[in-house]
Amino acid sequence: MIKINLLESVTDRSSGSVAVVEERVANPRAQTMVLALVVAALLVLAMGYNYMSTSAEHAAAVKELEKQQQIASQMDAINKEQAEIEKKTKDIQLRIDAIQKLRASQQGPGSVLKAIKDRIDSVPGLYLESVEHKNGDLTIKGVSPNEAAVTRFGQSLEFSSGLFSNLSIETERKALDKVSLDPAEPKPEVVSFTIKCKYMPNGPTPAKPATTTPAAPAPAAPSNQIAQK
Repeated sequence: MIKINLLESVTDRSSGSVAVVEERVANPRAQTMVLALVVAALLVLAMGYNYMSTSAEHAAAVKELEKQQQIASQMDAINKEQAEIEKKTKDIQLRIDAIQKLRASQQGPGSVLKAIKDRIDSVPGLYLESVEHKNGDLTIKGVSPNEAAVTRFGQSLEFSSGLFSNLSIETERKALDKVSLDPAEPKPEVVSFTIKCKYMPNGPTPAKPATTTPAAPAPAAPSNQIAQK
């Protein structure tokens, strides 16, 4: 009967396989190939990581560039709108200045006439024929039933808190051309007056004179010069 030692055969085969593996691993060529494969894998991983990070940075840069371009576009629109607003504001200011100048030129004659009217209203029976205002010089011509009314009117101009100054009054008696059935009847007379003064609208605003009751006619000399012709 033939006896076979199976343990020895298995052991012999296992040791042979291990020896082959050890022989291959110990081979420099095999070691070089393994190292090359490891290095290649690391390079691939590094290149992949670099590509991914570069792509992410590029996408962030593109997004930031678009954002900056959008902000620049908005700033250009804001600057254009601001320039238009400044231009409109300048045009409006020019119109306002022109309107103010026009109003100032219109208020000049109106203000002097109002100031004279306020004082004429306080002297009943006084009538104006003309008012001339030129370069601050004011000339008032009119008629009055008596010299007392002219005197009161001159005093109201004089005491005007500096609105009227340097008064000069000239008076002249004139007979009215009145048709009468009796030629012997004397013709009524009126007092023609001319007042020259300075008008200072930039001075203090004078108070409106109070209305006085008419007094009995009595000649009186005004505080300023009165020249009778």
